[in-house]
Amino acid sequence: MSLTSLLAPFTIPLASLFAIPFLSSWSTSLNLVFFSLTWTTLALSYSPLQLEFFGPLFLRIMLYILPSALFLVIDLLLPSLIVELKAQGEYGLPGHQRGGIRKARRVAAWATFNVLLVVVLQAGIEWVVTDLLRMRSLLLIKGSRWTLNHLPNPWSLVKHALVGLVSRNVLQYYIHTKLLHSSNGGNLAKWHKTWHHSVQVPYSFVAAYDHPACYLIHRFLPLYIPAIIFRFHIMTYLLLLAVFSLEEVFTYSGYNILPSTIMLKGMARRVDAHMISEGKGNYGSLGVLDWVNGTTLDADVMDDLQEEMEKHNVQERSSRAMNKAGDAAGKLKFRAKKGKGKK
Repeated sequence: MSLTSLLAPFTIPLASLFAIPFLSSWSTSLNLVFFSLTWTTLALSYSPLQLEFFGPLFLRIMLYILPSALFLVIDLLLPSLIVELKAQGEYGLPGHQRGGIRKARRVAAWATFNVLLVVVLQAGIEWVVTDLLRMRSLLLIKGSRWTLNHLPNPWSLVKHALVGLVSRNVLQYYIHTKLLHSSNGGNLAKWHKTWHHSVQVPYSFVAAYDHPACYLIHRFLPLYIPAIIFRFHIMTYLLLLAVFSLEEVFTYSGYNILPSTIMLKGMARRVDAHMISEGKGNYGSLGVLDWVNGTTLDADVMDDLQEEMEKHNVQERSSRAMNKAGDAAGKLKFRAKKGKGKK
């Protein structure tokens, strides 16, 4: 049985779940109703093991593997057109790097293997915990069997999403510096250098191209460990996984034209500098800990913030908002004085 036939019964409702907020012109309340019904249907129809396997599998294929494959095909088939969009010009084209197309195929194959390995490993851990040890699922997937409380509490979702974002970036930074780029890293540091840093200029598949042991420690555990410690709801975990998948696609793409949001261009520049320097700095994706610890190469996260503020006219908008607030306050005082005068 093919992977497509296995995924089909699950991906259709899951795809509709994530598409509702973006493709619908209905009101927010109706979106939330359909979102709740869709997720409740999924939670009732599938076991925790199925949800924890097919959910990450669907997201990683749709938001990382397929976009990375699309970018790679375009880079290889249309180099004369794409070269203008590459931050490093001709050096950023996968086919023009050391090893050429053969190396690019190897990178894509191992990156895909690592992504699928993590999905299978996570499902395997869940199977051992729930089926063999008869314990509750590591992630919160379903509510009480007497209720239909399958959706996360909004406050818990926001809180855990922030915890996941911060802890993942902190863990990745120190794993990157203390293990993968340290003399104390042993084989992990050696493997990371000979695998991941055998590519000097990144393209999207390079984010997941590493020795499997390094990939598990650097990419999988920094999100999964906080998720099971704080027992994130599966929806929170999938949300973070979706965000981080898109982050890897864009920041490692090598393109100088990226979506203008959450400082992606600055993050991509730091990834480029990290790869080109063969790991001399820029160890974190956001760049905050690099700025704190003095490991930033070239522009730092504060420069990115300044650029974003200028791009979106934050200061001008803030001034307008303050002026409007001042005018409103002045009108209220005037009306108050006028009312007292009448009395």
